[in-house]
Amino acid sequence: MPIILKSLQFKVAPSHFQKVSLDMIQIRRSTERGYADHGWLKSFHSFSFAGYYDPNFMGWGNLRVINEDRIAPGTGFGTHGHKDMEIISYVLSGNLAHKDSMGNVKGIPPGDVQRMSAGRGVMHSEFNHAEGETTHFFQIWIEPNVMGIPPSYEQKTVPTASKRGALKVVASPQGEGDAVKISADATLYAGLLDGSEHAALVLNPSRKAYVHLIRGELQVNGQALMGGDAALIQAETNLELTHGKDAEVLVFDLAS
Repeated sequence: MPIILKSLQFKVAPSHFQKVSLDMIQIRRSTERGYADHGWLKSFHSFSFAGYYDPNFMGWGNLRVINEDRIAPGTGFGTHGHKDMEIISYVLSGNLAHKDSMGNVKGIPPGDVQRMSAGRGVMHSEFNHAEGETTHFFQIWIEPNVMGIPPSYEQKTVPTASKRGALKVVASPQGEGDAVKISADATLYAGLLDGSEHAALVLNPSRKAYVHLIRGELQVNGQALMGGDAALIQAETNLELTHGKDAEVLVFDLAS
């Protein structure tokens, strides 16, 4: 099957436009996200990205991009470059193929987490490697805490059972266990919650947190989220995730 590689321009606005809310928990609904339909690519943007611009949502802490992408069969992103950004891919269905200037040629199936540190510069391409099936994944960009490092790549499988009824670390500065190691002051958790299952996290009130509900229903500190909704959190000491209904969730602990 021929692969149709497309080209998009990726622009992320500088962080000094970032919105500061006086609310400790701000809920942003799925329908409030940016959306782009390129035919071969359908993408929801949680923060300003490419042609979508909202001065109130330029990022949160050192989190710059959360794109929920669906790539049509036989298509993908042509070769393009990145610099000084920690980029994480979290695949939900299908298979994402990755090729880069470091010599990596990889397939990323559901359950795997991939990290690419762009560092002083890297070129790569991504395309749908699942024949006849849409590939659905999240691409996440986090600002690094050190610039100009050599680019690098890492990929790990996170067992589904480890996320069941818990918040499992999948990316962190330490890269412990099944987590990929990132050069950023941030930790990313993934969890699966249903019924009586619940998860909690102690928060540093001087930092920020971000909760993105991938699917299902969930309460975040008593506030109800539906699939695609997010909670932007600051000045809180605890995070409580309860009342899940087939919920899959990403939680970020972030520098302010």
